[in-house]
Amino acid sequence: MRWRLQNLLAVVLAGLWGGGVYFGHSQGRLHSLDRAEAAITDFRTALRGPRTPPDLVTIVEIDDAVVKQLGSYPLPRADLARIIDAINQLKPKVLAVDILLLDKGPDDGDAALARSLGAGPTVIAAAAIFPAASQSVSNGDEGPLARLPKAERFLFPLKKFADQAQVGIVNVSTDQTGTPRSVPLLFRTEDGIATSFPFSVAALASGGESSIEPDRLILGQLSIPTDADHAFPIAFYGPRRTIRTVSASAILAGEVPASVIADRIVMIGATVTGGGDVYSTPFEPVMPGVEVIATAVTHLMAGDVILRDKSVRLVDGIICVLLPMILVGLLAWRRSVAGLLAAAAVVLLWMSAMSLAYSRGIWLSAVLPIAATTVPTLLFGAVQLWSGRRRAQYFAMRSALLEQFQAPSIQQWLTANPNFLAEPVRQNAAIIFIDLSGFTSLSEELGPDRVRELLKEFHALIDKEVVACVGMITSFFGDGAMIMFGLPAPSSDDAFKAADCAVSLSASTARWLTTLPPPVALRLGYKVGAHFGIIVASRLGGASHHHITATGDTVNVASRLMEVAAGHGVEIAVSDDLLRAAGPNCALFDSGVLTGPHDTQIRGRAGSLAIWLWQTLG
Repeated sequence: MRWRLQNLLAVVLAGLWGGGVYFGHSQGRLHSLDRAEAAITDFRTALRGPRTPPDLVTIVEIDDAVVKQLGSYPLPRADLARIIDAINQLKPKVLAVDILLLDKGPDDGDAALARSLGAGPTVIAAAAIFPAASQSVSNGDEGPLARLPKAERFLFPLKKFADQAQVGIVNVSTDQTGTPRSVPLLFRTEDGIATSFPFSVAALASGGESSIEPDRLILGQLSIPTDADHAFPIAFYGPRRTIRTVSASAILAGEVPASVIADRIVMIGATVTGGGDVYSTPFEPVMPGVEVIATAVTHLMAGDVILRDKSVRLVDGIICVLLPMILVGLLAWRRSVAGLLAAAAVVLLWMSAMSLAYSRGIWLSAVLPIAATTVPTLLFGAVQLWSGRRRAQYFAMRSALLEQFQAPSIQQWLTANPNFLAEPVRQNAAIIFIDLSGFTSLSEELGPDRVRELLKEFHALIDKEVVACVGMITSFFGDGAMIMFGLPAPSSDDAFKAADCAVSLSASTARWLTTLPPPVALRLGYKVGAHFGIIVASRLGGASHHHITATGDTVNVASRLMEVAAGHGVEIAVSDDLLRAAGPNCALFDSGVLTGPHDTQIRGRAGSLAIWLWQTLG
């Protein structure tokens, strides 16, 4: 019950961490996550691959060819007017001039350009100047406009040009790598608010009512969801020139078909080498700013803006809370491989869903869930690892402790086969009993502490010899022990090993007795009985404790043979059955004096039994 409460607490804390990560990022903190989000977004965009943009916008570029033709850059205002006039003759829907017209030029040139700008629906660019390299966003309590990019001032075109056209702020929002990620719809200064260039172009081209609401943009019949700061994300269609682009020199030469210009938004921008603003994109490191703006305008006109509105941000928040809770819960589930596999499956499912959503135009955050899950899962995993090591140490200690109460071979057998001897088994086995003579009367005089020391030494001696002979001590009983050869599985040499063990026990016990003080040694002796035959091996005990033992006539006879050995004044009495099963090469024939067979009456058993008596030489 305790570990369940601990796991439940870990799951709850993981959810709280995820919620804290989401809340902190939504409040404009944790900017370090944005770089990773940008890298993953680039990867998702490249994985999605280029797409064919809607045929709504044509770019007329001020490129190296037209500069070479006209002889200078920036282009003279009169030459720019000629280009605009040539475009207007082909009847564009809207002309968008992505060129800052801030400075006064020659009067005739400015006048010609003003007339050209007023010849049709036109939008010209203005710029916002920000106090730092990145656009500042206020987090203060300033109402619904608090998150708008706040500039120091706006750089508007000359009044004679602005009077002939609409004006829009051309700035875009870039990430730390310089890649445009979104286009603000509104900008502000201390003095006022200005609309963005793409919005002004799209609003003019839509021909209907346009408005910017808290979470969406209305363009005629289109309702376009926006992000929290009145911005919409940019999802590039492909590399440079994915949006149809023609040279201004081709316009002047009359080489551009009317269908390329007619009833389309035409954007004029500089792409001349060293003269235009450029950005990196997921598809290539250099893209002209005019194509970035054209991409934004296409999004607005087609309504294919990638979705990053309030509902998507809510889903991000839910994922940030639930994903770490699910992963920690699965890691805690039985602490098993199944839990790890299930956690991996959840991560793969989330990654697949995130990628699929992006390919369908829904921008779910990738980094926020990663930040929400990494810390709690790693921390929980570390705690689990530490706890697992402690548990492993505990079980190793317990196993080592249990080995002192149960033969290691039986432990291994039970581990591999938990139902071992759940049902009694009849089989051949060799049984040895050993017992000290005179110990009961001596223990009354020695006291409990000295008795314990003697028994500990004697039992250790028995254990050492039995382990060396690959036998099994089924039980210690006071000053004796019962030993069995034949478990966990019977073998053809069980009797042979039992014979060797009986001799080894006899020799070791005799040497041990000589190390005891004479008053003790003179009053102690030992006897060994061994028999081979059918036993019933089984697990006996109650619900809390089982022990493995052997029962049957073979066990009783082996126990009674100790009395026979004591009655004949020898160390070992073995049955003829065991000696024949052990064979002529067993230790009973190699050392000591072996006599028999003797027909002997066994107490409690009808009939006689052929036995052999063994004692040491001398």
